Amino acid sequence: MEGDRLAATGVAPAGVDPSEPGTTLVAGTAFCVSSPSGDIEPEQAQGLFVEDTRVLSTWRLEVDGHPVDPLTAIPAEPFETTFVGRAAPRPDRTDPTLVVERRRLVGSGLREDITLRNFATEAAGVQLHLEVDADFADLFEVKAARGVRPQRVGRRAVGDNLVLWVERAGSRRGVRIAAPGADATIAGLTMRAVVPPHGSWTTTVEVRPSLGDDELEAAFPVDRPVESAPAARRMRSWRQASADVYTGDPTLQTALDRTERDLGALRIVDAAHPEDDVVAAGAPWFMALFGRDSLLTSWMAMPFAPSLALGTLRTLARLQGRRDDPMTEEEPGKILHEVRLGMDHELALGGSSVYYGSVDATPLFVVLVDRALRWGAPRDAVAALLPAVDAALDWMLTRGDRDGDGFLEYQRRTDRGLVNQGWKDSHDAIAFADGTPARAPIALAEVQGYAYAAYLARAHLAEVLEEGRGAATWRERASALRRAFDDAFWLPERGWYALALDRDKRPVDALASNMGHCLWTGIVPRERAPQVADALLSPDIFTGFGLRTLAASSATYNPVGYHTGTVWPHDTTLAASGLARYGLAEHAERVVAGLLRAVRAYRGRLPELFCGFDADDKPVPVPYPTSCSPQAWAAAAPYELVRAALGLDACLPHGEVCVHAAPAAVAPVRVDGLPLGTARVELVATTDGVEVRGLPDDLRLCTDGGSTTCAAHGWDDGESART
Repeated sequence: MEGDRLAATGVAPAGVDPSEPGTTLVAGTAFCVSSPSGDIEPEQAQGLFVEDTRVLSTWRLEVDGHPVDPLTAIPAEPFETTFVGRAAPRPDRTDPTLVVERRRLVGSGLREDITLRNFATEAAGVQLHLEVDADFADLFEVKAARGVRPQRVGRRAVGDNLVLWVERAGSRRGVRIAAPGADATIAGLTMRAVVPPHGSWTTTVEVRPSLGDDELEAAFPVDRPVESAPAARRMRSWRQASADVYTGDPTLQTALDRTERDLGALRIVDAAHPEDDVVAAGAPWFMALFGRDSLLTSWMAMPFAPSLALGTLRTLARLQGRRDDPMTEEEPGKILHEVRLGMDHELALGGSSVYYGSVDATPLFVVLVDRALRWGAPRDAVAALLPAVDAALDWMLTRGDRDGDGFLEYQRRTDRGLVNQGWKDSHDAIAFADGTPARAPIALAEVQGYAYAAYLARAHLAEVLEEGRGAATWRERASALRRAFDDAFWLPERGWYALALDRDKRPVDALASNMGHCLWTGIVPRERAPQVADALLSPDIFTGFGLRTLAASSATYNPVGYHTGTVWPHDTTLAASGLARYGLAEHAERVVAGLLRAVRAYRGRLPELFCGFDADDKPVPVPYPTSCSPQAWAAAAPYELVRAALGLDACLPHGEVCVHAAPAAVAPVRVDGLPLGTARVELVATTDGVEVRGLPDDLRLCTDGGSTTCAAHGWDDGESART
């Protein structure tokens, strides 16, 4: 029986309920959001988007003057789905006999194969009309849902081709829509067909965007099999490079299957550096490089899908701050917040395609570099990143620490930037328990944890790559920060850590989820951990599905506020990982059990966030209206849940892999093709123990919960376990 359970690979793709709000297809920086019927409605936040510009704003199919009645949508790949519907009844008939299938493929543009199937006993003469329009709106305008600025769109119809374009601020975007034999007008395409009895008819509509004078290459050429298209090949190579993870818990298994699929779909690449995959933050609204999101996602994916890390690190290093620019908040050594590709830079943060207003991406960059080394990234590749690491650390010690007190702080430099610059970056996210907003400069609790981990990471890099030079200094800096953090942030009368320090160094006393990240990084002294755990699991924070970003007792608590009471799965996951790190198994298991309840409700795909209502009040997690799905760090969360459950960690430079028996809730766990540098091993963990097959001779398996050979503190073998 156990073998049968381990062999399971999850459930088959389910159809989509037509009552659901929409369908999203993703391929690189292109994505398509439509209604469940497959139509794109201009008044909705829908469309085909390429490089942050909406190149299709209307896409409505009618059969003989009537809309298609949607039945279901059948997903195949992240870039492919088939919409199934039925046309209105034929003349003199009561029941519909004509089924409409729309196989949609999204890449650098869109391809739609429309098939009519006639289940009547006589031929059907059919006229199809596809209404098409493009407003070339910027992504930010569409997402804000406050109306799109009218633009002068050029239109030209020639034969079976419709061409739309716009010129603005010296830039040009366009799109061509074509179908063989269609009659094109400036409003769309009309096609006529005779469908034989019990037969079918098919046509293909292609959408080819253009940037400047160059039309993008067809992502799915009609004369080649779909399986040979670049998007399909990239997805196959991703699956081959990633480990296969199996667990005895069917809910977690479904989530893991989604994880592999969604992370593969969210990868984007710079055409100038096709060797470097990075992960976009999330679909539909954040199909772009975000520093913090990409770094945390790569960290969580590392043991099972390590290929993301080096591409992310090299890309961020190329874009690392070089100069001082108050508008974009670029500073030497600083890691970016986000990259945008649209035509309207004035709508972007800082009025530029690259914005640097993030206080946490820079230490997380350093942490991920060391993480990559530990899990077997080539030493020369990691060594090439050391100048970027040291530039990042120099920023942390100078511009990142505005007053020299040892803490990382932020304050936006103009009114074009973000007021708050941690992961909770909405304007109202950082406030005292009584609702008073914290005044900048602000030092966030979790960011000090990231800095602590970055200093230890640099020590380890020195041990491995530089014969230990400077390692002791970085370890002492980490220890000093840990002591200072506990002195300044701990609230003894409350039993938890302050959310932040304000400009006057007053502890921002709101109870929030941020200190879960402090457990994750190990900055919390061991004697504090049980109180922190109790605070996180209190009814004020724990909903039964996950951890609220802000306690229900806070004056600014709002269960439907973006960062003021909602539940973010990645946030909850990092807290669960931190609880496991400190050996607080019962607390960790309660958090994981709650999150798995949410996984079941969302059919295996965790969203970016959901509302923070208590499970006793609302027995299912209530969706947040504009939540991204798939979203990168939510997609990676199941990987981190498995890693933390097994205590799985590695330091290949010091010849060690650590893992322990699986908890009963997820056992047994099997990982096929676990990457360890150039080797691939099989790991099986049951409640009784662990077996690793194919472990290289130069690696030692540690199953007793702690590292014994690594010369610098690691992740799950860090100081938190010993002090």
